[in-house]
Amino acid sequence: MEYNKESGKLVINDTQYETKLTTKFLKRKAYIPPDKKKLTAFIPGVILEIKVKRGQSVSKGEHLLLLEAMKMKNSLTAPMDGRVKDLYVKEGEMVAKNQLILEFE
Repeated sequence: MEYNKESGKLVINDTQYETKLTTKFLKRKAYIPPDKKKLTAFIPGVILEIKVKRGQSVSKGEHLLLLEAMKMKNSLTAPMDGRVKDLYVKEGEMVAKNQLILEFE
């Protein structure tokens, strides 16, 4: 798939289509797949409890920490086997959405 900005034509499998893509669409952010080695907050909240330490080995599914958001307690688990490279939060700390919480080696 290819888009020519000057002519306003989209080419798919050698077939040209005329489109009127909006400026907002053309300036959109490119999708970046999430880094599996970085754990981020999926919702703003407060870190209630941290169950791991820097350098600790963890197994996939192991509980890492407890995040309270909107009066709900969410247990964040390890997405893979690995070792905790660094923790970027402390217990009682408020976190924003997409804030880096923990990093794996």
